[in-house]
Parts: sequence; structure tokens; C-alpha cells
Amino acid sequence: MGMQIREFAAWARNRKVMATFLMTVTLAIGILVGTVISGRVGASHPTAAVDATPLVIPDPVQLSSAFASIVSKVQPAVVNISTTQVIERGSQGRGAPSQRNRDEMGPQQGPGDDQQQPFQDFFNRFFDFPQQGPTAERSLGSGVIVDKKGFILTNNHVVDQATKIQVAFDGDTTLYTAKVIGTDEETDLAVIKIDVGHDLPVAKLGNSDAVQVGDWALAIGNPFGFLQGSVTAGIISAKDRGNVGQQFQRFIQTDAAINPGNSGGPLVNMAGQVIGINTAIITGGRGNEGVGFSLPSNTAIGVYNQLIANGKVTRGSIGVSFTETQGNNPIVLKELGAPYGIVLQRVEPGSPAEKAGLQSGDVVTSVNGKPVHTGNDLVNPIASTPIGNSVRVTYVRDKKEREATLTVADRTKIFPDRGGNEAASESGPTPAEFGLRLEDLGTDRARRAGYENMKGVLVTEVDPASFAEDIGFTRGDVITEVNHAAVGSVSEYRRVISGLKQGQDVLFKVQRRTGSDQFDTVYLAGAVPAAEQ
Repeated sequence: MGMQIREFAAWARNRKVMATFLMTVTLAIGILVGTVISGRVGASHPTAAVDATPLVIPDPVQLSSAFASIVSKVQPAVVNISTTQVIERGSQGRGAPSQRNRDEMGPQQGPGDDQQQPFQDFFNRFFDFPQQGPTAERSLGSGVIVDKKGFILTNNHVVDQATKIQVAFDGDTTLYTAKVIGTDEETDLAVIKIDVGHDLPVAKLGNSDAVQVGDWALAIGNPFGFLQGSVTAGIISAKDRGNVGQQFQRFIQTDAAINPGNSGGPLVNMAGQVIGINTAIITGGRGNEGVGFSLPSNTAIGVYNQLIANGKVTRGSIGVSFTETQGNNPIVLKELGAPYGIVLQRVEPGSPAEKAGLQSGDVVTSVNGKPVHTGNDLVNPIASTPIGNSVRVTYVRDKKEREATLTVADRTKIFPDRGGNEAASESGPTPAEFGLRLEDLGTDRARRAGYENMKGVLVTEVDPASFAEDIGFTRGDVITEVNHAAVGSVSEYRRVISGLKQGQDVLFKVQRRTGSDQFDTVYLAGAVPAAEQ
């Protein structure tokens, strides 16, 4: 038994040694194999994958070209409109831009902008020019060319009170100065005109009465002023939408994205026809929330025709007033004995309605034989009737139907406080010397300001919205050359510029202060504007 135990212990020891040996050999082989394989993998990493198939750019696939073909047809006739309004600093009310106009503004220039010129304060101390003069406010919008001669439809609020209006085409940096042909505050429409010397692309206007809720529509314009030529798509959400703007504004509602800067641009149907002029949005902020409004093209056509003919819109009236939400209350109509109609709240003294015997409380049921269900049904046929012509009105009083023939009068004479704007006044001539106020360098204050060793003419003021401001002049500049001709005095400067012609390129060599005694050479250039611009 003792022998057996000793033999077993010896056998176990031998097995342990053998196991240790085998384990050691296995580890060594594993390390060797891992090193070799790792080296092979690392060496093969940058090697090209010879069995991979290169990618190929596929042929273009036209899933739908409907929108693209419409845009290519209409977009060339859509323009970017930038306006400048000169206002007194700190002015309020009529002199300042309306809030609606401010919604179209791009980067504004205000009283604080002079601080961007580091040495304006230095200049002011010597020349006693407090920051109380006029300044320029700028706004941006869109428009659509409707006549190859350069007539453009846009919104009144885009050009309202503008001192200067400039038009640019998508993809073209050239600015064309426009003049106002006429405006209509009641519909917020305006017609402006540019002269470019050749025929322009034109957008075709459609019949907005054919529009149906659910139709596709495209809005084209320049949102926020710098996203030129933007196109958005949506549907017609509603027609004849009132209670959004003024009395004569009945809108097409769309969910095609309309943003500030789109005002005045076209709403287009799938036939490539303009069915509306984008005018307003309802939003909690400043951006699109899917509720936009366009003036129907039929309204725009009527306004346009009057503006190009007369410079203003004349509307007829018979001298009655009503509130639509109360005037067609079915319970009220039933009690008054009318199946439908509009209840009159007031008849103006001396008006055609009073002369024909109409009274407040009467229910007008038809105009020229056409039923009156809404305020629009009552107002529009009368407003579009030429002054002096007659209309036939049917009305109900004491539950009895009556009829009267009335001669239409000028609405502005019956309601002078609702008359809207007369023909827009023309912009005055550009101030002398392209909007530059100049002074010889020999004056005492010029010497005190550190200009005594310089030659040229000193710019003491730059008029807002002028040619000089457009090309970059600032107060304190010293003009030394005009078209390479040296100018040493204001009289020499005037002699040189007197020989320039409209459209000619003009180059100014300017010394601009960059330190208390340091000046940089700056070149400013532009095309000479017309005298009336």
C-alpha cells in the first residue's frame, strides 16, 4: 500500500511538470502567431480593395417638372425692391416708417450707425455737427413685372413714404431707380416703373375667380431681403378672406411660406399665372406660420388699370355704412322681413342714398339685380361703377320690398376721412454735388481738425439716401481726384462733375482718416444717376 502511494505521487509530479511544459509551449506559440498576424494585418491596411466596385453618379431622374417649369417661366419677372426713407432723428408718427414697413426691413441704418466709423466723434468735435440731422431707414420687398416697358406691381407698404426706390433682378447686382406711378392704400397696392432700355420679362396675370380651395400655389419673392428668388409651395387654404385688412381687402389665404420681404411678390397657380399679390401674414413672431394672404389678381388688375391711367384709384359710393357681422344676422333679417341682405346702420347726409330716400335700418337685398349676401356684394359693384353712372338698389323696409335708382358719387367726397392717398408725390431732385456737403480745406476749422497739409475738398455732410451715401462716402472724407482729375477746391470739384453725364462711371479718390494723424487712400465709384433721382 505504501508503495502504491509513492508511485501515484511520482506520477502526479511527472504530470504536473508535463502540464507546465505544455502550457509554456502553447503560450509561446500563441504570442508568435499573434505577432505575425498583427503585423500582416497592419501591413495590409493601406492596400487598395481590388474587389470593390466604384460608385457612379446616376443619370438625372425627373420625378416631377411641373413646379420647375412654372418657376422658370415666372421667376425672371419677379424683382427685389429696396427703398430708402429719409426721416428726422427721433421723429414719430407720419415721419417715421409704419410698423408694417418695419416688418420688411433688412439691416437698418439708424442714429447709432455712425459709431461704426471710429473717428466720427473726433470730426464732430471740430465741426460742431450734432447727431440731430436726418437719417435713412431702409426696407425691402418684392414686386412682379406686368408690362415689358417696366411697370411693376407691388405693395403700397413696400414703397410708402420712400425717398428712393431701387429695383434689382435675381442674380444681377445692377440697381435700377424706380418712380411711383400710383398707390392705393385701400388695397395696399402700388405701381412703380423702371427704365432699362429694353423689353423686360413679364408675368401673366390669371383670373383669381377660378381659384379653388385646395389648389396648388407657388409663392415667389425675396424673403428677409437677401434670399433672392426664393420659391415656396402650398395650397389655397381659403378664398374671400375678410376681417384681415381694410374694407377693400378680400384675400386669398395660402399656406405657401410667406415671410417679411415677400410682400409684393406673386402667388402663382399651376398654369404659371399670377393669381395674387402676396401682402400679409398672421404670425406670433416675424416668420411664416402657414397663414399668408394675397390680394386676388382680379382686384390687382382693376387697381393697376386705374393707377396707370390716373395715378390714383377712384371708387364710387352711395353714402351708406354698415357692419357686416351685425348687418347680416339671420335673426335680425327675419324680424325685418328680409330673406337675406345687409342692414344699413347709417346714411350720410346729402349722399345719393339719402336723396333716393334710403334710411338707416333698411335692408339692401340686391344691387343691379344681383343678390346681396355679404358686404362685398354691396360695396364692390358700387365702388367699380364710374362716377356719375347709376345703380339700381332693391331694399326692404317695414317688411316691404322697395327699389331705388341712385347716381354714384366719388367716395372720397362722401367720406373724406377714408379717401386714401392722392397720387404719390415725386421724389425731389438729388441734392447738389451728389448729396455731398463740401468745404475747402483752407478754413480755420479744417486746419484745427488736422487737414492743413492736405489738398482736396472736405466732405462735411453726406445726405441720407443720396448717390454719395450709396457708394460709401462718410463725413470727414477728403476728395482729391474725380476721374483722375485733381480737385483742390469746391469750385474745381463742381467744374469737374458738371461735365459728367447720366450713366457715366465716376471714380473718386478719397483720403479717409483712420487715426488722429493717419489717412488711408480709398476709391469710391458708381454710375452717375439721373438728375431727378
